Amino acid sequence: MEKKCLSCEFYDYDDETDTEGCMVGLDEDDMLNFLTSKTSSCPYYRYFDEYKMVRKQN
Repeated sequence: MEKKCLSCEFYDYDDETDTEGCMVGLDEDDMLNFLTSKTSSCPYYRYFDEYKMVRKQN
């Protein structure tokens, strides 16, 4: 796992199964394209900003 994944909005920890990983919802075609791509960066990466809601309220 890349360090970049830890700051992604889709990276999450599941308490019930004690697992962590990418929780982006992909259908079968998108998953196949994602797994077979030769890109060096994740096309689904989105920076997780925990203060985003606070800025919207102010």
